[in-house]
Amino acid sequence: MGKISPVAAKYIVHANIDIEGVVDRPDVIGAIFGQTEGLLGSDLELRELQKSGRIGRIEVNTETRTGKTKGTIIIPSSLDKAETSIVGAALEIIQRIGPCNAKIEVFNIEDVRISKRSMVVERAKELLKRMMENTMPDSQELADEVTASVRVMEIVEYGKDRLPAGPSIDESDEVIVVEGRADVLNLLKHGFKNAIALNGTSVPETIVDLCGKKVVTAFVDGDRGGNLIIKELTSVADVDFVTKAPDGKEVEEITKKEIHKALRSRISGEQAKLELSREPERTSMELVKRHPHQQQFHRPMQQRPYPPAPMRRPPQISGEEKSAFKSMIEELIGTKGAEILDSKLSVLGKVPVSEIHTALKSIHNAHAVVFDGSIERDIVKAAEESNVKFLVGMDSKVRPNETRVNLLTVNEL
Repeated sequence: MGKISPVAAKYIVHANIDIEGVVDRPDVIGAIFGQTEGLLGSDLELRELQKSGRIGRIEVNTETRTGKTKGTIIIPSSLDKAETSIVGAALEIIQRIGPCNAKIEVFNIEDVRISKRSMVVERAKELLKRMMENTMPDSQELADEVTASVRVMEIVEYGKDRLPAGPSIDESDEVIVVEGRADVLNLLKHGFKNAIALNGTSVPETIVDLCGKKVVTAFVDGDRGGNLIIKELTSVADVDFVTKAPDGKEVEEITKKEIHKALRSRISGEQAKLELSREPERTSMELVKRHPHQQQFHRPMQQRPYPPAPMRRPPQISGEEKSAFKSMIEELIGTKGAEILDSKLSVLGKVPVSEIHTALKSIHNAHAVVFDGSIERDIVKAAEESNVKFLVGMDSKVRPNETRVNLLTVNEL
């Protein structure tokens, strides 16, 4: 019997056998040894090669059907390529097995090392992927992680209202008032340790006290919500300066350069109040400037008997709904979030403004959506498809007569 296993072999000879009769496995193995004996010389004698372990156990698998026998022959070899090929070719000279005609054809000589090499490569890819997923981060990632943890550790709760703030509020002569905790974190990241958050739309007493003691700069987001916070803050506290993030951006996401630029371009609190009070007038003037051709048609349109523009239908809203919408929109200012309500004004879900469309598709009994953002056409379309009755936002870019959904803004509440 062979002393070599297929695991230790370098090559494996695969052959098909076709016999015109019925024979057993021992007949096939006997024919292989008997008919190749002395054919290849003493160095390639199959019996001697098996004894020395250079040829492994010869495996024969046969199957008999309709009086004929077919099967396969497998011979593992640790010889070199040339010698293994000679042994494989020698099998094909066998033409009879027992009393039956036979035909043996070698269809493949498999290099076991190639198969093992492929397995090694695939396994190495898996190990490398696992190592890259669990490997130590680079220096920048380590520095960012340490910096982030230090920033979180530096945040303190200031005053009786326990507002998120930087560690240098008491020591600094100037204080930056922002909207939320994330804004304080971003300012800490860029070296500003004298920031404190309002934590809502109503101005806490702690902020009012600070405005009386220190030089206060209100730093708000560059959106409609930021303007509302400036109005609220300047009406109840003595704010020295006001500045805003770039249009459409929030304080929590702007860069160090943008922070410095915003603080350098800050204006006085009185000037901010004056500009906000003139905002409707300025907006109408800007529209005329942007569309000067409308001036030459403005007077004739008044003189011609054209039908008047469709009037806005008053939204059918109850006092309870109006009160609930007002309190919710005030809590959402600066969060970029949305609340979806049912007909009983219970909250069905809270999602970011960007996910309103997806949420409305999965919620079938939505009655109203209150969110911190502008009412735009795509949101109105999604609300119509979901049979939403009210959309409540900061402002609206859609005319009320263009949709069957009742549109409400902060000014109307």
